[in-house]
Amino acid sequence: MNGENYEMIIWWSAEDEAYVVKVPELPGCMAHGPTRQEAICNAEDAIRLWLKTAKDDGLEIPAPRGRLVYA
Repeated sequence: MNGENYEMIIWWSAEDEAYVVKVPELPGCMAHGPTRQEAICNAEDAIRLWLKTAKDDGLEIPAPRGRLVYA
């Protein structure tokens, strides 16, 4: 599982002066970056690390559910 199918929520944080990315299906999994693209790349790295850590620790890994929030 590489994490590409997990939903990412992206927003600009004026307080942090960065784009922030939250991965709601993976508790505590967040990243940021000065551009949207860098924030997304950092989030993809964070997802891979989250999944590896969960696997190493024998924790349950939630399956990606796709889009969680509807407009």
